[in-house]
This record gives sequence, C-alpha cells and structure tokens, in this order.
Amino acid sequence: MSRPVALVVRGPGTNRDADVSFALDLAGAEPRITLVGELLERPELLRDARLLVVAGGFSYADALGAGRLLALDLTAAGLGDELTAFVAAGRPVIGICNGFQALVRSGLLPGAGRRVALGHNSSGRFDCRWVRLAPRSTRCVWTAPLDEEIDCPIAHGEGRFTCDDETSAALAANDQIALTYSGTNPNGSRDDVAGICDPTGLVLGLMPHPENHVVARQHPHAGRGAAGRLGLRLFDAGVRHAKEL
Repeated sequence: MSRPVALVVRGPGTNRDADVSFALDLAGAEPRITLVGELLERPELLRDARLLVVAGGFSYADALGAGRLLALDLTAAGLGDELTAFVAAGRPVIGICNGFQALVRSGLLPGAGRRVALGHNSSGRFDCRWVRLAPRSTRCVWTAPLDEEIDCPIAHGEGRFTCDDETSAALAANDQIALTYSGTNPNGSRDDVAGICDPTGLVLGLMPHPENHVVARQHPHAGRGAAGRLGLRLFDAGVRHAKEL
C-alpha cells in the first residue's frame, strides 16, 4: 500500500515539525514539512495531501496569545475554505500543543463561539513533564483504535482546557472528549481534558506531545525496564485512516 502524503505545517517559532515527521514516517506516511507562508501561496498543496499536522512549538513567539497569529494564517486568503474542504473530504487533521491552540482559535475545533479556550496553567508556570493519557472517544479516528493508555511529555504554559458547563456537557454527549489525563492533571484542565475532536472525529487537538514517544528509548525510564506505552499508536491510527481514503 502506498504511503499517504502527510503535510506538516510549521510557522515561525514552531519546533516539533521534525519530531512529528519522524513519527509519521514510522507510522507509514510520507511527511512533507511546509511553511505556513508557502501554504498560503500554494493552498493546492493541501489537495495532494491525505493527512495534515499542525506542529507544536511557539509560533510567532506566542505574541498576542498562544497560537493566535498562526490561527490567523490558517484562515487567511481562502486557506480556511481549503481546510474546511480538506476535512469534508474525510482527511484527518491533528494539532499538537501550539497546533491545538491554533486549531481552536481558527475554528477547526470548537472555539470562541463554543466558549472553549486553552488558558494559562493553574500553576502559573511553564510545565514540562511526562504524563499518561487515557483514550476516551470512539468517534475520533485518532483514538478509536486505542485500547490502552499512552505515555508522552507535555511542554506548555497555556494548556489548561476551559469551557462553560453547557459546552462541557455537549462535548461529552457527542463523544468529542478524545483524551484525558490519567492520574495527574498537570495544568488544571477541566474534567482532566487533554484533547478534543471536532464533530466529525477527523480533527484532533491535544496539548501533550505523542511525537516525542514513538520509540521506547525516548522514555526517561527506558533503561530501567519501564518504558511506558508509545504515543506512536496515535499516529498509526491517523495514517491508517488516511490510507483508506
């Protein structure tokens, strides 16, 4: 079976595009790193791709709010229509950390209109640590095949998931809570939410970095016989869905 093209979007300040590309390659995709400026000039690049990743980092140095300027890029000059068509064609999208923030602000995930936001960590500090994630959604194509928890790091200062009561109930009822923190909630997210999906289940946003645990040696306890569960399975699921298109 051919390797589906996975477009990895990066902007000024993002820094996880190489890590994501490595994960996608292991999962059987053909990653292509593309600057958001190039995508604005050539939105047709999306039409050749079967999977889209908005990489993490600190786009535009998080000026004016984390992910805000990258979100403006993603919705500028007709690119928003291209992204909507991309999802309508059944093609999966994932935004990780800063990419999650950008997807919420761009409207590809429930955003301002649904009172969803990613605020400052409850500790008031940037936090970098390993966490365990529990898959919750059978609607989300990225998490539906997962039958066990996964381990991966976080690295963010604005990752606290917030929403109003009505939105929280709607997300739960519609099976859009894709991932929750298991054991320790590192940032004070409501209901321990680590990631959500859109109503189609194709678009996933999450704060942790599964691309940083795709081989066993990346886990800090790998040499002690307790390497944890790989985040690679998340990418395996997304790529498998893309191959079936």
